[in-house]
Amino acid sequence: MRCTRFSILAAALAAGLSFTLQAQAPDAAKVLADARTALGGDDKLSAVKSFVATGRTRQVRGNNLVPIEFEIDCELPDKFVRKDEIPAQDTDPTTLGFKGDELIQFPAAPAGRGGPPAGPPPGDARGRGGPGPAQQRLNTVKQDFARLMLGVFATSFPSFPVTFKYAAQGQAPEGVADILDVSGPTNFSARLVVQRDTHLPVMLMWQQPAPPQRGAPPGAEPPKPVEYRMYYADYRDVNGIKWPFRLRRAVAGDTVEETTFDRIRINAKIDPKKFEAPK
Repeated sequence: MRCTRFSILAAALAAGLSFTLQAQAPDAAKVLADARTALGGDDKLSAVKSFVATGRTRQVRGNNLVPIEFEIDCELPDKFVRKDEIPAQDTDPTTLGFKGDELIQFPAAPAGRGGPPAGPPPGDARGRGGPGPAQQRLNTVKQDFARLMLGVFATSFPSFPVTFKYAAQGQAPEGVADILDVSGPTNFSARLVVQRDTHLPVMLMWQQPAPPQRGAPPGAEPPKPVEYRMYYADYRDVNGIKWPFRLRRAVAGDTVEETTFDRIRINAKIDPKKFEAPK
């Protein structure tokens, strides 16, 4: 997939990010405070109670590049849904999101974005043996919510609370970045990269288990975890805050998805029915 003028620093980080542990590491809270100032300031960011975002995602599926039109509706801190529609296919739109701890999903088991990640086997009704498929999908959509919020708000929300710890300084050809360890529920773990000169988040890195290999003999060593990256780019002003209008997701170094936002409406009134699971 061709990447159209994505962040120069993000590309440099992907190619050659090196980490340096510092004797006196900066405070993670200071890095986040500077990031929130660069994104518009605490007053303006805290005033955001809802947003509606529309745009297009291009997703690699096998040898095909599938265009997806989406709408995201969010009421902070705990209501979030994304509706996807594929114009080139004669299929119904899919909806995935959450309201508090309730999964919002239609149809009941969509393929692709809404599917459960590779992980432990589903548990029974009492939760023994690990989370069931519905809980895994809820965990997945809350993690996706957290990843978007880190690039937009550089903070945590109670619907998926995370903690931050300074990890290292990143040195790339285009400049220096601060690297923060991010930890949260359901074994959520990532590293947030904040460009030092602009104080804007530019990348999030994390690992997920690789899918089981088909035909692997019994007792074979499981595949190593795969590195995922999300790049935040093309920050533009929206009602006094900066929003990353381009997102890119890569798996093991290969771009698998690009998202472009067309319109962001801050504090838009949202129909409550948007956050009701279809019956």
